[in-house]
Amino acid sequence: MEDGKRVYIFDTTLRDGEQAPGFSMTTEEKLQMAHQLANLGVDVIEAGFAAASKGDFEAIKRIAQEVKGPVICSLSRANHGDIEAAAQAIEPAERKRIHTFIATSPIHMEYKLKKKPEEVLEIAKSAVAFARNFTDDVEFSCEDATRSEREFLYKIIEEVIKAGAKVINIPDTVGYAIPEEFGRLIRDIMENVPNIDKAILSVHCHDDLGLAVANSLAGVKNGVRQVECTINGIGERAGNAALEEIVMALRVRHDYFGELYTNVNTKEIYKTSRLLCRITGSFVPPNKAIVGDNAFAHESGIHQHGVLSHRLTYEIMSAEDVGFPKSRNIVLGKHSGRHALKLKLNEYGINYTEEDVERIFAKLKELADKKKEIYDEDIEALIYQEFMKLEDQEPIEVEHFQVQSGDNLVPTATVKLYFKGEERTATSTGNGPVDATIKAIQKALNINSSLVDYSIKALTPNTDAQAEARMVLELDGVRASGRGVDTDIIKASVKAFVDALNRAILRKDYILQKSNVRREGTV
Repeated sequence: MEDGKRVYIFDTTLRDGEQAPGFSMTTEEKLQMAHQLANLGVDVIEAGFAAASKGDFEAIKRIAQEVKGPVICSLSRANHGDIEAAAQAIEPAERKRIHTFIATSPIHMEYKLKKKPEEVLEIAKSAVAFARNFTDDVEFSCEDATRSEREFLYKIIEEVIKAGAKVINIPDTVGYAIPEEFGRLIRDIMENVPNIDKAILSVHCHDDLGLAVANSLAGVKNGVRQVECTINGIGERAGNAALEEIVMALRVRHDYFGELYTNVNTKEIYKTSRLLCRITGSFVPPNKAIVGDNAFAHESGIHQHGVLSHRLTYEIMSAEDVGFPKSRNIVLGKHSGRHALKLKLNEYGINYTEEDVERIFAKLKELADKKKEIYDEDIEALIYQEFMKLEDQEPIEVEHFQVQSGDNLVPTATVKLYFKGEERTATSTGNGPVDATIKAIQKALNINSSLVDYSIKALTPNTDAQAEARMVLELDGVRASGRGVDTDIIKASVKAFVDALNRAILRKDYILQKSNVRREGTV
């Protein structure tokens, strides 16, 4: 296919996605996610905002050193300090990009930047020219482009292309646009910027009105050849355009989009989605397009009959196309061997040692003693617990807890834990066994975190199923999420709470560093 038909996928899960409250990732988690994004086949990985913090800088540099294939990109504001930080962070990459931006809408220029349009124009030109000293691949974004005045937008795009920008990004920063008008904006830019053929036109749409994917596709229909998006659509506020929806829309609707294509390996979509959930402690809604648990489920008898007769009656794509598990087959049991376990580890793309196999095998046998049947989801949960631990030593370790609860009893919990090696114990009552245990942990640590969200679900059928708990908490202004899995729902909840608490403690300095940076906005 000709190059003009290729739509480049710019993944900003590790930058814009990570800015969502509770979605911060450690360096090791970012690195793991970046490797999977490379397996997925994205064209560009925006690995972070190098000037935001030391943590961001180090994560970008590690990704630049270790992840091969995609272009590695860092965001920067339109100033020399940010650009130099970005250049240093991406320097080890085989292919690298600096993505610089400045706001172009009247409301942003007047109230946030406090600058005249002509000043903004000069800053943009200078930033792009300076970035070209470090790489030939420079992207420029007109922040809040959808609320910018057309003539100024045309002018600044023309000038930054002259200064050396190879990609021009048109963000719908606040999710304000409607598809028809966004498509017209892209068409107007294509028709009124004389040198637009010298650059790739890109879009970055937010989902405040639930239109991020629709707006992005309207852009593509009108000449856009790069789409900026995130796995599961995560991001600030209501999130970004979901990568999986963009890619599959282009693939399924060739009748509408013609020969446009991406280089994404769609069979890696589901695995990438689940990895992000594991890392961030989030759940995908069951009805989420492409990757939700119900995306390929049919309960209606009419639908079931139709699908069994011919899949296309009610499915416009196959579950296998996106790497969705075919079914909840029983995969391993009490008498399974190490070879079967290794096959599962290979399926999940895990690099493992023989010591890893022995450790997981022992846990598998322990689980098999509690459950009659072991499912894919159980193995996935075991892998999460063993291979996605925090990169630093976890400050809190619960040795044991005991709960008394029942009808006409006040739930009471006693815990023994270690905080940075120091033994602590406490007893507390609560409104239920989980509440009592969490309060006992807080009492032992002398902290007062607030629980923002708590959910729990069974991973598999039957009453002996493992429970997967998710908790989001806030500690001293730092929000973090955690997961826990166990056949005991109270133990799963305790694991989730401690996981979130450990992440909050370890990320506290990292996030506070970020908050100290005077940010002029993001695309």
